[in-house]
Amino acid sequence: MHEVISVSQLTRYIKKLFSFDNILSNVSVIGEISNFKLHSSGHMYFTLKDEYSVIKCVMFRSQNQMLKFKPKDGLKVIVRGYVSIYEAGGLYQLYPEYMEPAGMGNLYLAYEQLKQQLEKEGLFRPEAKKKIPYLPQSIAVVTSPTGAVIRDIMNVLFRRFPNVVLKLYPVQVQGEDAARQIACALDFINRHNAADVIILARGGGSLEELWPFNEEIVARSIFRSGIPVISAIGHETDFSIADFVADLRAPTPSSAAELVIPEKEVLVKTIMELRLRLKKALANKIQCERLKLEQLMKSPSMRHPLDKINQKKMDLEILRRSIAEAMSRKVEKEKGNLSVLCGKLDALSPLTVLARGYSITMKSDGNIIKSVKQVHNGDELDIVLTDGKIRCLAKGEVK
Repeated sequence: MHEVISVSQLTRYIKKLFSFDNILSNVSVIGEISNFKLHSSGHMYFTLKDEYSVIKCVMFRSQNQMLKFKPKDGLKVIVRGYVSIYEAGGLYQLYPEYMEPAGMGNLYLAYEQLKQQLEKEGLFRPEAKKKIPYLPQSIAVVTSPTGAVIRDIMNVLFRRFPNVVLKLYPVQVQGEDAARQIACALDFINRHNAADVIILARGGGSLEELWPFNEEIVARSIFRSGIPVISAIGHETDFSIADFVADLRAPTPSSAAELVIPEKEVLVKTIMELRLRLKKALANKIQCERLKLEQLMKSPSMRHPLDKINQKKMDLEILRRSIAEAMSRKVEKEKGNLSVLCGKLDALSPLTVLARGYSITMKSDGNIIKSVKQVHNGDELDIVLTDGKIRCLAKGEVK
């Protein structure tokens, strides 16, 4: 009799077989996504199917965070991962660790390589972004002349600002020649300075359909544009190289139209409010200054403007008198000092001595005789008296 085992034992056994299988532990599968659901935990649950079979898939949050695109129903993808058994449900499931759109691997590689190259060259740097004018007089739209994109932009623009000048520059937005046409249109607008701002727009699509906006020729034409460029390419989750180079990225073409110009009614209302605020502020300022003027008019200096001057004149007169009195006292004091000095000088003067009967005897050469030894018989002498001079001759023996 065969051994009887439980359901869980059987399931665990099958799971162990799966885990030891080299193919199932690392398998790549191509198929179409259906029943896609992004759980609040961040895990992705979906079914991968082809025309004959389906397999349930669970891609955990730690793996799907690295995806460069958003999975959705109907998208054909290549996933790489392992197959295992979910024991609680008894289901075999594929657990993807990597996913890419089918047939898009080469495009994604080219996209990443060009993106890294342009980023190193500085085409994405924030300081290179030009400011979008607040109220442009003319707006150029580079897009397909047919389709919903241009109609959406026109509807939004004319609803927000009816008299805005809109210029359409029709180009192909997909296909082999699309990138060249887009670059030529941007260069033409700049060469003729035909607008104040440019909207580069296209509706949603696959990576292949959006590829012209990932071309280097388009990226460089946006970067060298002297006119600000707003990119509005695809859906909100779509990112192209043109978005990174543009001066502003809009999630959708309609939002680009909303970003490029304000609503006229709101603008008029704002201006009226500002005018009213300015009028009130001016009236308050005038009233404040009037009150200040009235206070100044009531001040003593305004009632008697010459009072301050007269006070200073009186102070000046007092100072003048003080200076004159000080000078007079100084002169009298110096006069007294001069009289004392004159008396001392007069007492020491030889003329005063002569006036008392004394005389000064000098030789003819002007030397004063202070000793008899200086005089010899026959010397000519001058005797100076208080009222004149006597010339005489020395005779006899000098004693």
